[in-house]
Amino acid sequence: MKSATRKTAIPLAVFALVLTGCTQGDTDTPTESSAPEASGTLRVNFGAFPETWAPGYEFEGGPMRIVYENLITRDDAGELAPGLAESWELNDDSTSLTLTLRQGVSFHDGEPFNAEAVAQNIDTVKNTPGPFGAQLAPIDSVDAPDEHTVIINFSAPTPSMPNTLSTRVLPIASPAAIEDGSVATNPVGTAPWAYDEAASTAGTVMSFTLYEDYWGDAPAFENIELYAIPDDEAAAAAVVNGEIDITDTEEEVLPRFDGTTVESFEYPAIRNNVMFFDRGAGGLFEDVEVRQAVCYAINVQQMVDVSGGEAATQHFLEGTLGHNPDIAGYPTDVEQARSLWQSAGSPQIAGEMIAAPFTTTQSTIYMDQASQLDGFGIEVTTVPPPEWFQGWNSGSYPIGIGSNDEQTPFEWYKAWFAADAGGNPSGTESDELKTAADAAIAAGDSEEAEGLWAEVTKIIADEALTCAHARGFEIIAFNADTVQGVEESNFPFEANNINLREITPAG
Repeated sequence: MKSATRKTAIPLAVFALVLTGCTQGDTDTPTESSAPEASGTLRVNFGAFPETWAPGYEFEGGPMRIVYENLITRDDAGELAPGLAESWELNDDSTSLTLTLRQGVSFHDGEPFNAEAVAQNIDTVKNTPGPFGAQLAPIDSVDAPDEHTVIINFSAPTPSMPNTLSTRVLPIASPAAIEDGSVATNPVGTAPWAYDEAASTAGTVMSFTLYEDYWGDAPAFENIELYAIPDDEAAAAAVVNGEIDITDTEEEVLPRFDGTTVESFEYPAIRNNVMFFDRGAGGLFEDVEVRQAVCYAINVQQMVDVSGGEAATQHFLEGTLGHNPDIAGYPTDVEQARSLWQSAGSPQIAGEMIAAPFTTTQSTIYMDQASQLDGFGIEVTTVPPPEWFQGWNSGSYPIGIGSNDEQTPFEWYKAWFAADAGGNPSGTESDELKTAADAAIAAGDSEEAEGLWAEVTKIIADEALTCAHARGFEIIAFNADTVQGVEESNFPFEANNINLREITPAG
């Protein structure tokens, strides 16, 4: 499944011209450097450039982490670790989070990184009509008692906020670049590489050069060149020929690498599902039997056979908080679907669903399958990615399909299903779900919390608030003759993301 970004054409010939409660302790995060001096250029193709680099908007982790850093990051084991915040601590009832910021950090434009910058980034993302504002909605206020301390106050207990701050939700950008709007096309962060507009070519390559005043260890490569080759065969040829070092790719292209020095690996990168938005009083999907009928009519495996990925019964992986082994999902059963539909009065369901180019196939397959129900007629309209990112879950459309990046059941519930969730424009929540979620939140990190959150996800499934879960896999290919240390990212479920700082020249 491809990255959720638009791909821009690039001639292959161009390559002939170009030869990242708890106070954290010791980790593998950057510190004062004793590593060899950075040199050389790492050439990476993720098939697309972000539509915008502004915080609050959707773009993948790979491009984001070239130039931006998070307040909290992840170590080699995938555990939360210090980033731009040296330490953090939730208060006893998880209604505030205190962050101690790293000192001696500056943005690529020379602006200081401080508490004011953090507050401005939080405010920017919260008020951006994009996919991430809802995850910061619990933030009621931000206090800055001094330049290097931030206290984030929540309107309700929010124990998952440290996890949220490690994700794509809050890349930290220069306040000056945010204020003048230039951050959209000229990203300015605190990461090891700074955007080099002079060395870049519009629509072809974006260049990033080592920031001399970077606060931590220098990476092995002095420069990164980011390409946008949309054609997988062209990208495969480029990596085989050594014109680029790394590319995302697709399964059908892998035979192209047989007998070459190109190696590949895959990892789960995307989780998406059907969301019923118009489920308030009088809404198209108010009736639980209507929602269940649609879920039983959908055949996720058929979609996977066409588009790739993996069918799933629920959002959370086995062995993680929120997974419930009693959730059977909605295995395809058209007879059951029609029976529920008739029980609901055989309603007339007419409306529109918007899709981006990269979700059109999946959306069309699902809506065609649901049209087996007499009277169901949701039309799929493909729109440009920026319009889709800002609109698919806005409440303007009764149903949608999109990525669910949330890694904890608290975040998932608060983003999509709570009465005040940004992804629940109807504002509807059953008493049963609210009672279960309140109990799980009150349990904090106690032993009882695991079972309570499993009950929450079971209610979400039983009420068919969402269904048709699918997981998309990212495939990364790299030329082992030119680079080594290319591994899956420590950040779970991030498409187009690898540990760029760990990559070194081969040999």
